Amino acid sequence: MLIIGIAGGTGSGKTTVVQKIIESLPLGQVVLLPLDSYYKDSSHVPVEKRQDINFDHPNAFDWDLLSEHVTKLRNGIAIEQPTYSYLTCTRQKETIHIEPLNVVIIEGILALSDPTLRNLMDLKIFVDTDADDRLIRVIQRDIRQRGRTAEAVMERYTKVLKPMHEQFIEPCKRYADLIVPEGGSNMVAINILTMYIHKHLKQ
Repeated sequence: MLIIGIAGGTGSGKTTVVQKIIESLPLGQVVLLPLDSYYKDSSHVPVEKRQDINFDHPNAFDWDLLSEHVTKLRNGIAIEQPTYSYLTCTRQKETIHIEPLNVVIIEGILALSDPTLRNLMDLKIFVDTDADDRLIRVIQRDIRQRGRTAEAVMERYTKVLKPMHEQFIEPCKRYADLIVPEGGSNMVAINILTMYIHKHLKQ
């Protein structure tokens, strides 16, 4: 089994890199564990205060559960992946049954920040994209998918995304085995990455 961590800032192109890896492998080879599924449950927090939760801070994630699940998969044990609702900021009753497969990808902004989780990874990747490009992608995504105004997105970027990126996400770069500049558009880096994965699987 090959366990891969893929981190990078919001809008860096992590999802595109993951999709290209999955597309390069035979069907049924990859398990994807999105870090977003492992947000801590906030049902105990009053509804009016949930909007103040900083989802870009390491404390927002249930690292112990994620490390436990990765360890189980490595040991050939299936897991029940949690599901999380952004609307209510709560963990849902429904889970996703995940069987252990040849490749496990952990993808999220802070996927490389937790030392216990990092130690479980065979390959650590940081997707690095220019801050202006990331901001443009975040604005386009949040307006189109989340119904936010450009002004609201810019305010959130200035108050939360940018400082959290500088404090917690950017420093993770030093733990990476491979840095992919320009995200999903860097086909040279992605081809090198997929060749490495194929070679590992053959062994």
